[in-house]
Amino acid sequence: MAIDLTSIESFQDAAVTVMGLGRFKQGSGVGAAKWLMRHGAQIVITDLKSKEELKESVEEITKWYTQYKAEYKDRDIYQPVFVLGEHQADDFTNVDLVMQNPGVARESQFILLAKEANVPIESDISLFFRFCPFPIYSITGTRGKSTTTALLGEMLKTVHPKAVVAGNITRSPLEDLDWLLEETAPVPIVLELSSWLLESLEGLEIGPEIAILTNAYEDHLDRYASFDHYVKAKELIFQQQKPGQIAILNADQAIMEDIVTRVKSEHIYWFSSKPLSEGKEGMYANDDKLIRVINGKTVEVAHVHDIRIEGEHNVMNALSASLAAHFAGVSDEQIHEALKSFAGLPGRQEVLAEIDGVIYVNDTTATSPEGLMAALDRFSKGGNVVLMGGGSSKGLSFTEVGKKIGEKCKFVVVFDGTAADDFERAIGSGAPSVRVNSMKEAFDSIKNIVSLGDVVLLSPGTSSFGIFKNEFDRGDQFKAGVEALKQQK
Repeated sequence: MAIDLTSIESFQDAAVTVMGLGRFKQGSGVGAAKWLMRHGAQIVITDLKSKEELKESVEEITKWYTQYKAEYKDRDIYQPVFVLGEHQADDFTNVDLVMQNPGVARESQFILLAKEANVPIESDISLFFRFCPFPIYSITGTRGKSTTTALLGEMLKTVHPKAVVAGNITRSPLEDLDWLLEETAPVPIVLELSSWLLESLEGLEIGPEIAILTNAYEDHLDRYASFDHYVKAKELIFQQQKPGQIAILNADQAIMEDIVTRVKSEHIYWFSSKPLSEGKEGMYANDDKLIRVINGKTVEVAHVHDIRIEGEHNVMNALSASLAAHFAGVSDEQIHEALKSFAGLPGRQEVLAEIDGVIYVNDTTATSPEGLMAALDRFSKGGNVVLMGGGSSKGLSFTEVGKKIGEKCKFVVVFDGTAADDFERAIGSGAPSVRVNSMKEAFDSIKNIVSLGDVVLLSPGTSSFGIFKNEFDRGDQFKAGVEALKQQK
């Protein structure tokens, strides 16, 4: 049958392939599978990872199948079929729908097979956009999108306690869709969207009420043919918008002047670390003040020193979130309070502990060279950083990182992986280094290196795959290592 993508009831008895299960219990793969099961779809879950690698996610799906079977007596709930360690062509050509999850490239031969067979391809995000009845505010960018998403969510929760924060921030919005459809008053939704998730919205013609592009740096060049291709994916956040919706861009990056020429919104605003140039409206920082200029009216919203999360990059995150919150109906007083109370997200320049005068910082989500350099700028005081970095390649250059490491680090632990050789070459003789195959080896290697006043910084500058399940597993293992040190005291 052909699925009617305007009707949730159409999913009952439909044959759907979920491509890419993933390892996050509330992530896109698991969230999509749960929602589809709940609405009576017959699902095949396929992933190139093995059953052992996906053990926790498989157990999570199985648990929910049992619960839904008992809970929804009014519909048929089908047991999911798992095809792991491989993909089978029939699962992409002989089904009613394919759910493509974020880690799956649009160039995948199996996605192309589905397209050739005229099988619709959706993501958890595209389905959510189709069915969600309330305003959606979306954030993308190379850096800062998770923090901006979470901060905007905190601001909205001061007005709407039920505000939803989801997307690439490790929670599928499909986890919230069913209860949202029962709400009578609007509930705001904030979605962090990676370039991969944005690709699934192409051609949907349903855009976010407010769209923010935090910045655009070279990233994911293992996935995209060029930086230009990557930027075009980021621009998709604006491409589905209507003229009456709002677009927010970073005035400090020259590339935005090109991007803005393709924005469809008639309401374009900017954020900047310095006063905006003539003709631009939005928010900027000037000395210690966060200032908003809209319709020629200038308002001092808060102070830079009010922002609880430190770093120049977080001033930019605060500006973009505050501007979006204003348009979403949050008062300046509530914005101010959120800036003072928001402590940041785990794994983003997160200071875990000080042990024997050594500070330990978890910055596992710094998966690009720019993220690593920002952390070094914040925490280095004259070459006192013991860095843990490296991992899996994304096709990026470490030349600038290598120079900065030479200036800021006394020692470097390099995690083995496809990026390790390039990482070590970039460091050169700038700092002594050692290559390791586990977090335990990493901590063992610095036992006799660290001393009073040092900062042990986990800020990889690369992807996590290989030694670790994902960036959060990497951060969790680092935290466990720090806790073990605490216990020894």
